[in-house]
Amino acid sequence: MNDDIAGDDHFHRGEVIAQQRWGTASLWDSSRRRRLLWRAIPEELHPRIEGALFFFRSTSSRDGRCDCSFKGGGPNLVRVLGPQRIAFPDFDGNGAFMSLGNIIENPFVGFLFIDFADGARLRVNGRAAVHEADRFKDLFPHAPRVVAVDVEEVIPNCANYVPRLAATAT
Repeated sequence: MNDDIAGDDHFHRGEVIAQQRWGTASLWDSSRRRRLLWRAIPEELHPRIEGALFFFRSTSSRDGRCDCSFKGGGPNLVRVLGPQRIAFPDFDGNGAFMSLGNIIENPFVGFLFIDFADGARLRVNGRAAVHEADRFKDLFPHAPRVVAVDVEEVIPNCANYVPRLAATAT
């Protein structure tokens, strides 16, 4: 591994190495980085996020043990509080608190929003904190806890390879 390779504001060292190894480094010029790697959620995407019926959340413990979980609940599950902040309620599930336990140890989180109707995908990464009694908790009064996330990176993804799924009546 080349120790001369460094990351930058958008990509860490490992990402740069992978881009060089597999020939995609030239794709990520400064113009493409500005278009596809954002520091905030554009206002036109706020309704899409707040209308999401579900999302996937990834966390890891201090020593790097990962957890990815599904979070559902219908529209208004997530509130966009500004271009760099989102919040969502946390309800008791199986009581293992794997994701919240990870957030307590390591605040870095990732979210994946997918709309299977049109294939749109959006990744949101940032730092999370668990709130039990404060202004964030007031957003979701019936929830025992609320997770607030300071957004650091937003990445839209193309709709390629996302299956189009339609809800069926039962």
